[in-house]
Formats: sequence, structure tokens, C-alpha cells
Amino acid sequence: MCTQEGSQARTPPADHPSGSGGVSVGPSFRPAVRQLPAAGGRAPGNDLLRRGSAVGGVWMEALAPGPALRGRRRARASGSVLSALSLAAVVLSALLRAPPAVGHLARVPRGFRLTQDTLKIVGSTHFPVSVYVMLHQKSPHVLCVTQRLRNTELVDPSFQWHGPKGKLVSENTTAQVTSTGSLIFQSFEETMSGVYTCFLEYKPTVEEPIKNLQLKYIVYAYREPRFYYQFTARYHAAPCNSIYNISFEKKLLQILSKLVLDLSCEISLIKSECHRVKMQRAGLQNELFFTFSVASIDTEKGSKPCTDHSCEASKRLSKAKNLIERFFIQQVEVLGKRAEPLPEIYYIEGTLQMVWVNRCFPGYGINILKHPKCPECCVVCSPGSFNPRDGTHCLQCNNSVVYGAKTCM
Repeated sequence: MCTQEGSQARTPPADHPSGSGGVSVGPSFRPAVRQLPAAGGRAPGNDLLRRGSAVGGVWMEALAPGPALRGRRRARASGSVLSALSLAAVVLSALLRAPPAVGHLARVPRGFRLTQDTLKIVGSTHFPVSVYVMLHQKSPHVLCVTQRLRNTELVDPSFQWHGPKGKLVSENTTAQVTSTGSLIFQSFEETMSGVYTCFLEYKPTVEEPIKNLQLKYIVYAYREPRFYYQFTARYHAAPCNSIYNISFEKKLLQILSKLVLDLSCEISLIKSECHRVKMQRAGLQNELFFTFSVASIDTEKGSKPCTDHSCEASKRLSKAKNLIERFFIQQVEVLGKRAEPLPEIYYIEGTLQMVWVNRCFPGYGINILKHPKCPECCVVCSPGSFNPRDGTHCLQCNNSVVYGAKTCM
């Protein structure tokens, strides 16, 4: 939960770790898809390139093929799909035995959460205060006072709260009103989003007359984005109508899936296409354009319960990204050491590309202009908007009159 009143909420450090439930505040957030460094650009005319430097976010020197390499291409007929798969299996085996990759963890944009139960949100007489509560989590205290009154004695104060469904009472099981007028949500649901108004009556002193105050809050449910990495790699291929390409794709997916299995991540094939490519100063060659994603899965669904700090989705996903990069790097290194002719199908150095993709659940969206205090949050769509699928933003819909609309009707 976070406030939108003046300077009451401070922007936290960008690398603050996530806790469980609570407030989400953060710096400005830009696009939902961000280009990240992966493999270096491919040089014109390169097919299999010799070993290059490969560290962190993979940049390799692209060199045009020499006579020796062209000679090895002519001997490619003696290679086979089995040879290519054997090569990938060798690389996988080495990676599974290797120590974890050393380097920084990529910061995946997300709302970070404060866990202090004593965090308190005050109101304003000038504008409604926006409050963000993570779905299914307990909220901090929403006070029925302003910052000035919070530090002032109030004589015979009387508090009364009204929500989207009417008056709130202290016996309410989901929205509790304390004896001091604080509003606390025990387990916030999407349908509880809306405008909450507090009516305060008090005397500044015993002799003075009663004063009245009305404070408004707009309380939003929010969820963390679903984020994943999307990779694209190119392979020299068999003829595009060959069944060997299909067999290779299936085996490659199995190898990549095994690579990230212990990190509770999953590999999904987005698309695989075969094209004939005219090389500069060379003839036509068949290439596989292989696009796949790696995403974290709920650790509760895995065989090993996840309780350690390193089990955070962003950390597991970053480790998976590093393993995948190293897998493609080592394919190049192993091929560079081979004395045998090249296999028919092999990875083309320098073609690995990667983007970071951010998505929200249906009925939620990211909007830095509307929610500047929760810029990385997937906030429930307000009335007048909707999100029908796992897009990034809520779309305008004048017919929508509820929070979290998934259809425009």
C-alpha cells in the first residue's frame, strides 16, 4: 500500500528486495518490453564463426568465414542431426556440472513491498489519497486524520467509514475499523477496490464547538507483473521440408527445459520457422529461426518448497537467463575445437537475441500517469477501462462501471 499525498511516501531504492504483501512504491517505469544485451550482432556473411569473447551479456566478434571453414562446409554432408544433438547434450552436461555463473543479477522491474505492520496512511483535505494494496494481503492502517491532526489532541473524536457497499462497521471480517478510527483490510480482494470516505467529528478543546472533517481515499488492488525473457536464436538447418529440423527442435526444447528445471523455471516454444537466406557474397542456406521464452513458475508447484531469499522469481529467472546464454556460448566454443566436419544443424554465432517482457493479468494494467506512486504495479483497472487479456495497459471503455473489468460491456 502506498500513498499519493505530497511527500508522505518516499521512493525506495530500486534494488530493494521484495517482502510479503504491503505497499508498492517505486521509480518511474517505462516500457513493458525492454531490449537487453544478449548476443552480439551478426556480421554480414557469417555462418559458423570462430570462438569469440563471451562474458555476461554475450558479445562476440563476428568474423567472415575463411577458406578452411568453407572447406568444412563442403564436407557437411557427412555430418548429421545426431551429431548436432550430441554436441548440445555435451554442452548441457558441462553446464549442469559447472558452478553458478558469476555476475550481476538483472533488475527486473516490479513493485517492491513494505512489510511494516505499523505503516500508517494519512488523508488530505485537498484531494483523495490513492492507496495500493496487494491482492490477498493485509493492509497497513488507513487513518481518519490528516498529517496535522495526527499530531494534535482530539477531544471526543467520532469516526465513521463508508465504502463502495455502504457503511463499514468494526465487526466486519474483511475491513476492520479500530477504536481509533483506522481502517484495516485483512485480505484485500479485487472487488473491494473503490472510494472509501471517513467522516470525523471532534473538538479541538473542551470549550470549542464540534468540527467535522471528511477524508476520501481511493483504494486499489494491485498485483506484481508477470515477467519473462524471450530469446531468438538462428541455426544452420537441413532443407526446410526435412523431418530432421522438427526432431532437432523438440530435442533442443528438452535440453533447455532440463537446463532450468532446478530453478523452477519453464521453457516455452513461441515459434520456429525455417527460411532460405541469401548470404552476402555467398549462396543460399537454410536457417531455423527459433524463438522461445523462459519464465518462473510458482515454487509451490515444484517438488522442493522455496523458502530461501534466492528463490525469488527475479533471481531464479536471472540465473536461468545466464545458463541459457552460457549454453549458446559453449556451443560455439565446442564447435570451434572440433576436428570433424560440421553437423548439418548448428547454432550460428552472434544470433542470440533477448528481450525482457512484462505482462499484467486480465483486469489489471500499468499506468505511470494515473498511478505515479506505484509505477511498476499491475493496478486493477478503474471504471471506464478494462483489460481483456494479459496485456500491459487498461484500455478505455465507457461502458465499464466496475473495478477489474475484463470485458467492455
